[in-house]
Amino acid sequence: MMDYTQKQTLYGFYQNELRQNILGYWLPRCEDKQFGGFINCYSNDGTRLASYDKYTWSQGRFVWLFSRLAGTGVPMFSDEERARFLALAKSGVDFLMKNCLIAENDWRCSFLMERDGTHKTVSEGAPLDMSIYADCFVILGFGMYSAVTEERAPFEFAKKLYLSAKERIAGGKFNTLPYPLSPCYRAHGIPMIMNNTARELYRAAEKLDIEFAALLRADIEAFAQDILTNFTDEKDVIHEIITSDNKFFPQILGQHQNPGHTIEDVWFLLDAASLCGKEEWKDKIYRIALKALENGWDNDFGGILHFCSIAGGEPIGDYTGVEKETMTSQLTGWGDKLWWIHSEALYSTLRCYAETGDSKFLDWHNRVFEYTYKTFPNTDPNVREWKQIRMRDGKPQDKVVALPVKDPFHIARNLILILELLEKQIYAT
Repeated sequence: MMDYTQKQTLYGFYQNELRQNILGYWLPRCEDKQFGGFINCYSNDGTRLASYDKYTWSQGRFVWLFSRLAGTGVPMFSDEERARFLALAKSGVDFLMKNCLIAENDWRCSFLMERDGTHKTVSEGAPLDMSIYADCFVILGFGMYSAVTEERAPFEFAKKLYLSAKERIAGGKFNTLPYPLSPCYRAHGIPMIMNNTARELYRAAEKLDIEFAALLRADIEAFAQDILTNFTDEKDVIHEIITSDNKFFPQILGQHQNPGHTIEDVWFLLDAASLCGKEEWKDKIYRIALKALENGWDNDFGGILHFCSIAGGEPIGDYTGVEKETMTSQLTGWGDKLWWIHSEALYSTLRCYAETGDSKFLDWHNRVFEYTYKTFPNTDPNVREWKQIRMRDGKPQDKVVALPVKDPFHIARNLILILELLEKQIYAT
């Protein structure tokens, strides 16, 4: 069991990590005072700016982060700091409202923009709306900003974008770069991101549109139920891909797990269960968490694998009927160790421990903590922020992870959530 002193010590560590190492790197480095929005196409080691391109995906994430910091319940920031965070969030909101839609009143987001907001394609002939995940992160960011400020215009923007995204998903008219998928299949990432997106928008809807809040709550329950019913097998493993008619299938595409996605989704699902009054879901969610940790842990080198078999270890299976390019990441990068997976595991394990009192979750938190803090933080005192990717054995490597950006979203979000969790426990003791 974690005693009062241990909780205080851990709280102090994570507080320093957020303020000094993460925010200390990004501020003022990410600010674009000329055009608004944020600059984050830095090299993996954080020392070099690669370009001024602006990925809508990351712009929305920055809006969420600075909005959350402005309104967070963790009492570590002054009023002046909160005002600065809110001004940064507004810079992102204004930039996105002006530039992110592919055309006026066409409620789809451009995936990529020039520094000044001019739309840009990722390759010749590619559509502007390359990923519905970009739309979701705009909604998510605007939802948090509107919840903090209660401003109507960003909320209405997010509401229209959410309804458009939901309609496009239902009709199969959407793209999913960087992980394209045939319409023959369904990806766990879609109901997962929509669950979290709806939950973040719900915060604002509770204050600004109670009827829409009721719709969002029903959606949250449906997205979570979909994952627990259709994507989760009898061994409590969430398959990353199932068929379009909700079946498991034998090829490698259907027999692999993204343990990081599952571990992140654990707390999304717990949020949904609490919001929707589905306490009976929680035992299953805790089992899903343990299974993902067990399957995803690299017993040879430590850390959590990027992809694994549904039984653990290297993904295996044949490619019959599967586009091989769909499996490129699973085949070539399955053993990579990614920063975001480990930050998600730090929070999910600690949350599951807080809710269950089960020492297995505290043991997992300690194991992940030890690996994470010997592997990812940059030891250069001028950087300190985490390196995003390592080889399977923990050695450095410099390659793009999904987008050619450096992004503090996962680390900062999980540090905020951990601090709030620990604070509640400390003051409850």
